[in-house]
Amino acid sequence: MNTSKKIRGLLLASMIAAIYAALTISFSFMSFGVVQYRIAEGLTILPFFTPYAVFGLTIGCLISNIISPVGSLDLIFGTLATLIAAIATYYIGKSSFKFKKFLAPLPAVISNAIIIGLLLKYVYVPTMPLWVIMLQVALGEIVCCYAIGLPLIAIIEKNPIIKKFLE
Repeated sequence: MNTSKKIRGLLLASMIAAIYAALTISFSFMSFGVVQYRIAEGLTILPFFTPYAVFGLTIGCLISNIISPVGSLDLIFGTLATLIAAIATYYIGKSSFKFKKFLAPLPAVISNAIIIGLLLKYVYVPTMPLWVIMLQVALGEIVCCYAIGLPLIAIIEKNPIIKKFLE
């Protein structure tokens, strides 16, 4: 890999991290808690197109979770949930499955429902049933990942300049 490609990848990852963090922090009133709609989760489809998004999303999530009301555990487990989802989304993008773009948002939904659901249950709301918390997190993820992520996939696929930039 040549130097200019490495720099371009670092720039792309940095831009994704900055956008993710800015969106999450700007909409912090609805980005944290048992009922959460983290707008930035719409970006979790980006590893479908580029491996650099895995790093960008992970760093962006880490930065965002500094202000989490759950505390330092969200820095660890929230970031882990994003990393797992980003890696899975990257491999979905590399697959030959015909309807893979409809699966691209799914890893973020599943990873966050399980990991963030468990985190919120044991740290934030121990009296609430786990399945209810996981369902609430999953619903917020479905709304953000599919309502923002799928149109974003369509925009990227139809725009050769953006698609080339992400390669």
